[in-house]
Amino acid sequence: MRKSHPVRRAVLAGTATVSGIVLLLSLKPASDPGAASAAGGAAPPVAAQSPQGGRGEGAGAGAGTFTGDAVDTQYGPVQVRLTVSGGRITGAEAVRAPEGGRSTQVTADAVPKLNQAAVTAGAADIDAVSGATYTSAGYKQSLQSALDKAGG
Repeated sequence: MRKSHPVRRAVLAGTATVSGIVLLLSLKPASDPGAASAAGGAAPPVAAQSPQGGRGEGAGAGAGTFTGDAVDTQYGPVQVRLTVSGGRITGAEAVRAPEGGRSTQVTADAVPKLNQAAVTAGAADIDAVSGATYTSAGYKQSLQSALDKAGG
């Protein structure tokens, strides 16, 4: 039998390693929370609120506090409460968010960014926070629900 050359072994090992990495990178997660919104499954964002609000906890048309539906995510429920004044979002807060274990830290990092993005955008069309994909998707759905309640 012939002995294999060290170069041949190195080439085979390198090829096997690259093949393994390609296979690992081609794996897809079991569910993609952004797929529904990317495919147009979510309701269109509401950019401005109609003056027919008033179903919230505040007084006056187009003003008040509106709580969106709780949205279950892989790591726990997310629920958003909006404060609307003059047809504009003046405040946003997550009244429910995933907690426990690593979720507590992810939530503590992501929720303030999501709250600020909601106020800045004035709509549910906000970017997801890196590292908090599921929480971001749930936040956006609950935000849209609160906007729907505020805008009629």
